[in-house]
Amino acid sequence: MRSFNFSAGPAMLPEAVMKRAQDEFLDWNNTTMSVMEMSHRSAEYLSVAHQMEADLRDVMNIPENYKVLFLHGGASLQFAGIPMNLTQAGDTVDYFDTGVWSAKAIKEAKRYVNVNIVAGGGQNPTEIPDSSEWKFSEDAKYIHICSNETITGVEFKEAQLEQVFAQGKPVIADMSSNILCREIDVSKYGMIYAGAQKNIGPAGLAIVIVREDLIGHARQECPNLMNWKTYADNESMFNTPNTWAWYLAGLVFDWIKTSGGVKAISEINRRKAQKLYDYIDNSGYYSNSIKVEQRSWMNITFALPNDEFNAEFLAQTKAAGLLSLKGHKAFGGMRASIYNAMPEEGVDALIEFMKKFAQSNPV
Repeated sequence: MRSFNFSAGPAMLPEAVMKRAQDEFLDWNNTTMSVMEMSHRSAEYLSVAHQMEADLRDVMNIPENYKVLFLHGGASLQFAGIPMNLTQAGDTVDYFDTGVWSAKAIKEAKRYVNVNIVAGGGQNPTEIPDSSEWKFSEDAKYIHICSNETITGVEFKEAQLEQVFAQGKPVIADMSSNILCREIDVSKYGMIYAGAQKNIGPAGLAIVIVREDLIGHARQECPNLMNWKTYADNESMFNTPNTWAWYLAGLVFDWIKTSGGVKAISEINRRKAQKLYDYIDNSGYYSNSIKVEQRSWMNITFALPNDEFNAEFLAQTKAAGLLSLKGHKAFGGMRASIYNAMPEEGVDALIEFMKKFAQSNPV
């Protein structure tokens, strides 16, 4: 019996996907080969790649004038790739600084462009500032957001996103930890990027969804393997891709389709997050410091009443098959990452454990 893995990434995969991959591991589709052994140029593997992209386009309702690119380097490589593809020296760009991952993107972008901080900053912010505090640049080439900060669990919600879209600039969104958790209108974004290891598949793959008119403007010094046009012109196969990660991502997209699509999964996600937040808020024992209106559905952080309880809490959760609940070192406390693959039973089991722990370890 598998444990419930609450890791922020690499995260658990759907059990049905893992079993299917196991069944097909040595012999994919009667080829007598593993999918890892196939040439990425072969007709067999191209059928895998094309189906994967088609299924992602289907579940996200991606418009035809957007390219879907499958890249190396994780989302972090795009911290440099974005300014290299969209700006020239001396240009200005707008960034929201809402947490660790925003800060990393900002630090890298500053190597290439002038970065204006629209709002935020400070160490581990627990909320996105009110729009009355936002300061956009008139000449910004794009606006960058991290739609969900994995470490703290702060998430942009619809009302604030609409105010960002209203600026009329290409909106670039790092969706590594909340892509596919709910329905979104892709057409409102200039570019979306995400590392795979949370809601898509195994580590080693990044996905870029980019409007076609934003491709083909890379700087002269941009390396080929960071130039989006290189991938767009070569079906993301300019060189050998991570074929195993592509295959598993394709299985996940198929699982989403057969589970009722993103709309059905989003309702489960809403329910999972709500019941865990409700328990934390009403427990009188655990606490969450994130602004209620901006709490993440995917990464739920919480603190025990005394840090001296942390080690025992983690030891007991591990023994109970509730894994990887230690919070990030930059924020402390605990973190339950409940991505699409986390079944509702896992959240229920965590809540029951938390109740018993609180009873056994009074303040």
